[in-house]
Amino acid sequence: MDPSQENTQQNQGLDLSAVRSKNLPPEQAGNAGQAPAGAGPAGAGAAGAQDPNAVAVPSLVFDVDEAGFNSVVAISDRVPVVIDLWAEWCEPCKQLSPVLERVTEAYGGRLVLAKVDVDANPRLQQAFGVQSIPTVVAIVKGQPVPLFQSALPEPQVRAYFDELLKLASENGVTGYAVADGAEPEPSGPAHPEAEEALAKGDFDTAENLFKAALASSPADEEAKFGLARAGLGRRLIDKEPAELIAAADADPTDVEAAKAAADAEVVGGNASCAFTRLISLIRTTAGEEKESLRLRVLELFEVLGADDPAVTKARTALMRALF
Repeated sequence: MDPSQENTQQNQGLDLSAVRSKNLPPEQAGNAGQAPAGAGPAGAGAAGAQDPNAVAVPSLVFDVDEAGFNSVVAISDRVPVVIDLWAEWCEPCKQLSPVLERVTEAYGGRLVLAKVDVDANPRLQQAFGVQSIPTVVAIVKGQPVPLFQSALPEPQVRAYFDELLKLASENGVTGYAVADGAEPEPSGPAHPEAEEALAKGDFDTAENLFKAALASSPADEEAKFGLARAGLGRRLIDKEPAELIAAADADPTDVEAAKAAADAEVVGGNASCAFTRLISLIRTTAGEEKESLRLRVLELFEVLGADDPAVTKARTALMRALF
């Protein structure tokens, strides 16, 4: 899809939590791009009943057999399901399974892990075409998605899960799992000190706090979102958006000017034009310039959130421009 198509949210502007600049818009978009309040293993009786994105599950990690597998397929319509195919005699399985469980819990309900003992469930092993174990696959909207085989270290597992979540989002699977009987999480911000620093325009402190949060939990979506906002605010402070855009328009080949103009356009509610500007340059540049443009596009994706229509369109255009 073409990111130059009209953005339905254009002209709304983007809230950067009171960044210190006369040029940035007032609070309009609230917490755009953040996960829904109570996301993750919150109380199924309260959050699950009120939030249409919540999917009640017995646990974020659970065993499944052939008789109950249809329920797993049903969950995959709204939440990605990772399938761990293992056996008691498999030593690599014993190394991988705890990693899968720990990482799944860290994603706070954005995906679930279903464990299948292949010895007890040979038809499931056959259905997935498993030749060796451990094998890890996923199900999104009832369709199998191959992930990996063998025991991998935790960072690689997280990387696979991140890509799975992107694929799921592109296919409209954006719900979250709510574990039955879990206590509701606090409704306040996950990183209050960092958010306070961001609101005051103290970008150094905000960035350091968000980076520290990501160092301990690389899957922390709120920290990713906060870090992206802090970077955007730093770049735009005391800048005149109209001048940035005019400078880029005057010289469409200037990479730095294009990145600055794209920042201004995103904050001004014109993300579609921002992505068109950057991706057009990606097609004609190479080396470090091309990579810096790609990274800026990805950073602006984080600012807006995966569900933003402009991001959905631009993600496809970016892939075409890169490959």
